[in-house]
Amino acid sequence: MASEVSTGGPIRRFLSDYGPFLLAGLALVLAGAGIALAMIGDAAATQRWLDRYGLAALFFILVLEGAMLLYFAPSESLIPITVLFVMDSVPGYVAAILVAVVGATIGQFCLFQLAKRGGREYLLQKPWFRVSEDALDRFDGWFDRWGRIVVPASNALLFTRGMVTVPAGLAEMRDWEFLALSALGTLIFQTWLALAALYFVEYLPDSVPI
Repeated sequence: MASEVSTGGPIRRFLSDYGPFLLAGLALVLAGAGIALAMIGDAAATQRWLDRYGLAALFFILVLEGAMLLYFAPSESLIPITVLFVMDSVPGYVAAILVAVVGATIGQFCLFQLAKRGGREYLLQKPWFRVSEDALDRFDGWFDRWGRIVVPASNALLFTRGMVTVPAGLAEMRDWEFLALSALGTLIFQTWLALAALYFVEYLPDSVPI
């Protein structure tokens, strides 16, 4: 399949190659601000930051994580941290889960579209796409063997999230179908992560501050 993504001028090529790194840097700054406040020990300032930016930071980071750009911040850790340290009620837990689902689905859909429009070679040439050709062949095999069901199944399991986003795009899966199946798998994943975190905290000693 020929690439449909234009290379454009030098500025456009630079943004295409390195723009995702700039976005990841912004996510680091945003998350680092909250971490710095917590380390300083200013509880009031930390809580204000969480109240104002917590869900926005979660959304932005999950978009990048869904697009496979944030290997250092997998959502295996993001949702447990959010439900334990940011939210304190059932509506808050639900809001965090929904924000995570929407963010991750948007990120995956962006990568899906790049695969669908740009093709395999386009992605393999990008410095931000850190999936080797051998690994991509393996993920292609998953999609070829199991079909569309592997999209929600992989999204619902640890360490396999997003792995078949590119194969689904290369196979020209329908947009609405990918969105629905991707969101379903992510909803299952984030829900069981949140429930596991809340279940675990019940068994922590009272001396551990949560």
